[in-house]
Amino acid sequence: MSASAPTRKKRKKKPVPINQETGLPYSKGTLKMRLLKRLKCTLKYEKLAWASGARLVAGIDEVGRGCLFGPVVAAAVILEPGYRIYGLRDSKLIDEKTREKLAERIKEHAIAYAVAAVDVARIDQLNIYHASLLAMREAVALLSPAADHLLVDAVRVNWECPQTNIIHGDALSCSIAAASIIAKVERDAMMRRWDPVYPQFDLASNKGYRSPKHLVALREHGPTPLHRLSFAPVWMATAAQEAQEGFEFMRHLVSG
Repeated sequence: MSASAPTRKKRKKKPVPINQETGLPYSKGTLKMRLLKRLKCTLKYEKLAWASGARLVAGIDEVGRGCLFGPVVAAAVILEPGYRIYGLRDSKLIDEKTREKLAERIKEHAIAYAVAAVDVARIDQLNIYHASLLAMREAVALLSPAADHLLVDAVRVNWECPQTNIIHGDALSCSIAAASIIAKVERDAMMRRWDPVYPQFDLASNKGYRSPKHLVALREHGPTPLHRLSFAPVWMATAAQEAQEGFEFMRHLVSG
């Protein structure tokens, strides 16, 4: 008689913390932001790369993956090893004024930095994940001098050199945080330039993300040529607008 295989104990799911003010569980986004705020940017991963023989270590990051409007923007930054820029952290955790000051300091003291953008047509063709990878690859390709080691936030870039992939890298690596800040400042500037062209979408404020005002404007005015048609809120607004136009046309025929 054979002994039965030991049964595996199921891991109990950790209960989701409750917001004491609302009595409801915190959202995933809120929990992620709380985690990121506890993490600290250091040169740990840069030092490991330097110890392995690398000399030009670049941090890579992108911004705008979740936007409905405009390009996804990536940056690559090679920090100067002997100069420490204080205050580097994930760009989402820094206010706009501080981000812009840090961006200028990064540009002034970096060995090299580069920015690349992939437009909405390419995003709709490739999907946002692959468009983000393409933007990061293009940013790396623009670096001069070229990097000999990449630090990347959670993914691998199609580039022939050693890479270190770091979960929550923009909250842990100074180089990735610097890239995040450069990319964010660049993309925000793009949105401010487009704001007077499409004032109904309040781009200077929401930067192309799905804010309530942006969603209302989509329903009322339909998407612009710079909206990502493959994103659900955009194609749903397009379908609703086409249905309304079809209804108005049929009503005109009947009344005529």
